[in-house]
Amino acid sequence: MSINELIFRNLKKNLKNYYLYVFALIFSAALYFAFVTLQFDPSMDETKGSIKGAAAIRTASVLLVAIVSIFLLYANSIFIKRRSKEIGLFQLIGMTKSKIFRILSMENFILYFGSLMVGIFLGFSVSKLIIMILFKITAVEAIATLHFSFQALIQTLVVFGVIYCFIMLMNYAFIKRQTILSLFRTISMTEGKVKKVSFLEMFIGMTGIILIIIGYYLSSKLFSGDFTTMTELFLAMIIILASVIIGTYLIYKGSVRFILNIIRKQKHGYLNINEVLSLSSIMFRMKSNALLLTIITVVSALAIGLLSLSYISYYSAEKMAENYVPNDFSFANQKDAEQFKAALQANQMKYSEKTVDVIQVDVNMEQILETNLEEMNFDPNVMTIPVISDQDVEDIDVSAKEVIFTGYSDLLQKFMSLKDSGPIELKGQHEDIPQNYIGLKKNSFVSLYFTNGGLPTAIVDKTIFERLKQDLNTDIQKESTIYIGIAMKDTATIEKANEIFQKMKFSDNRQNDSRLETSNNQKQNMGLIMFIVGFLGLTFLITSGCILYFKQMDESEDEKPNYTILRKLGFTERDLLKGIQAKQIFNFGIPLVIGLCHSYFAVQSGWFLFGSEVWTPMIIVMVLYTALYSIFGILSVFYYKKVIKDAL
Repeated sequence: MSINELIFRNLKKNLKNYYLYVFALIFSAALYFAFVTLQFDPSMDETKGSIKGAAAIRTASVLLVAIVSIFLLYANSIFIKRRSKEIGLFQLIGMTKSKIFRILSMENFILYFGSLMVGIFLGFSVSKLIIMILFKITAVEAIATLHFSFQALIQTLVVFGVIYCFIMLMNYAFIKRQTILSLFRTISMTEGKVKKVSFLEMFIGMTGIILIIIGYYLSSKLFSGDFTTMTELFLAMIIILASVIIGTYLIYKGSVRFILNIIRKQKHGYLNINEVLSLSSIMFRMKSNALLLTIITVVSALAIGLLSLSYISYYSAEKMAENYVPNDFSFANQKDAEQFKAALQANQMKYSEKTVDVIQVDVNMEQILETNLEEMNFDPNVMTIPVISDQDVEDIDVSAKEVIFTGYSDLLQKFMSLKDSGPIELKGQHEDIPQNYIGLKKNSFVSLYFTNGGLPTAIVDKTIFERLKQDLNTDIQKESTIYIGIAMKDTATIEKANEIFQKMKFSDNRQNDSRLETSNNQKQNMGLIMFIVGFLGLTFLITSGCILYFKQMDESEDEKPNYTILRKLGFTERDLLKGIQAKQIFNFGIPLVIGLCHSYFAVQSGWFLFGSEVWTPMIIVMVLYTALYSIFGILSVFYYKKVIKDAL
């Protein structure tokens, strides 16, 4: 047999065994090339109105390289280990280490760059679709074209060429340092089977659980007012991050093994075949896999958390726009409003108009605040908020001694929490008017221009409003004291009206807002971030799933002699598969469940900074991630089924 025949036979065999590696390599190359194509695509200029699209794509491509590099190097380390006996046989028949390295290099070259070319072709094929998805998410009106970039091709070849060089260095170092005897023993080396769980392991496991609980508790208190300075907030975040990561590692190092040992002891050592194939196998390998599982869990939590937060912001865009702009179009300038209404009438577009008198009043809110604002350098005795009359608001009627707050966001509620009721004082220039605060409503009735960055609006009785209006503190008043809201009667005309609004030249754009434009700006800002995080999350999902899958391939080959013995003892393929299925639920389920818990507490600690809706977007992200992640567990079961079938 010639060297070339040997290379192609080995190549065919490896392609059959490592098809998922080839798929992941093709997927990674396609995604990277598509990303880099976006970076050099002229149509990406359309996204620069909100975020520098090309710069964001460039940053994402760097992170993508890091993820793909780690995955390919780890996968190669598993594959070279699986071929150690083959390398030993080559040495036994007289081949030198240099010749063996050349054979492996040629095989890897064909497999690697063949997959790379396929990936680049697929990346080019779907690049237009990716741009269309990006434009759809960011609400950018532009035409996507199929654009081939030689710059993207060169950059992709250079990046993956460098990764290939590192893979070859890893292979060369492995072959160089191994003896023939060690090559035949490599795949038989497994973690020592410690029969007794030591006190140190129990202590490590309990410490891991305690550290994670501490991290979760601190995350729940992060924005509750307990940390009042930037230094305290930063230190709390560092402690949360460190305790969760270290705790996760210690859980894998001791807790899982400790819990499984308790289950084992309760059965007094009498384990059925399912428990032998699942519990025992996991116990004996969990310590050696602790670092890998920790990395996968933490990065999974990071991917789920970031994707959830970006989707929360994107999902909440329309709702937040309603809070900022109560009507389709909001004006604080009478002249600009008249100009816009004239344009609508010229285009025969029907609308309704609402005007609200708005004044600024200092309020003493000390007795209804649950947060100590003095620690945050705010004076609760003098807070300037907008005040309107109940006659300008439908469905709200208060007495002369009552006041209702409206337009209070979840973000403000976290930093400036209010009681359900209590006394307050409205301060005029010469007179303080005591009032009874009776509740809070989220609906906004004036635009963000009047609310001093999102503070609540007070609704008072008409008589109180007139008294305050006659006793104004002129130093705190806005340039305008009237809010004009315009709502289109036909919702189908809103987009056309928004186009007219955008084309008009107003005297002061700060005083005027369009709800649709505010929503679109939010979607453009967060849409690109969500797009990038989504693709990076998908890349990590694929690569981490493949790594766990390859790990199971490795373990299944190690355990193949055990399956042969069990089959000879009379156990059927179905009997063994039940235990294998339970094992995969543990192997894939434990990192997933812990990662989901980490991401849940991370999202809950700060979701209000990103939007107004939390549960729907977070659940959608978690369900999709779980479904895609589970595919690799199912593929692992199928691979074990093949190994069990071949064991006899």
